[in-house]
Amino acid sequence: MGTPCVLLEAAVTYNHMVAFPPLSDAELDRLFGALADATRRDIVTRVLSGEPTSISAHAARYDMSFAAVQKHVAVLEGAGLVTKEQQGRERIVRGNPERLARARELLVRLERLWRDRFSQLDAVLEDPTPRE
Repeated sequence: MGTPCVLLEAAVTYNHMVAFPPLSDAELDRLFGALADATRRDIVTRVLSGEPTSISAHAARYDMSFAAVQKHVAVLEGAGLVTKEQQGRERIVRGNPERLARARELLVRLERLWRDRFSQLDAVLEDPTPRE
């Protein structure tokens, strides 16, 4: 098991950006595991870019059974990327943009670390002075 990822202690708003409390390793695994599948990414994209839609409406879009789409939605719900709400006979799926923002925040932090490493490497390669 790796070192736990710590983002920030509490949600804070500054310069129009929101920083969220940290996600545990298990939450991050569920989040990125859910996004690893193309069908689930498509469902998330659809619910975040349009009106909330029923599971049966989602199932009509894919060449798979209703039960398979229902399982995809359950994985997304387990990762916190969507919620389901009963409305009559239908289960309505709604997106959770805050959860995606938390994933983005982690990726931005990792990108900064990566860029810092490259900057350090550039500095070493640009320095003509031999090191002992």
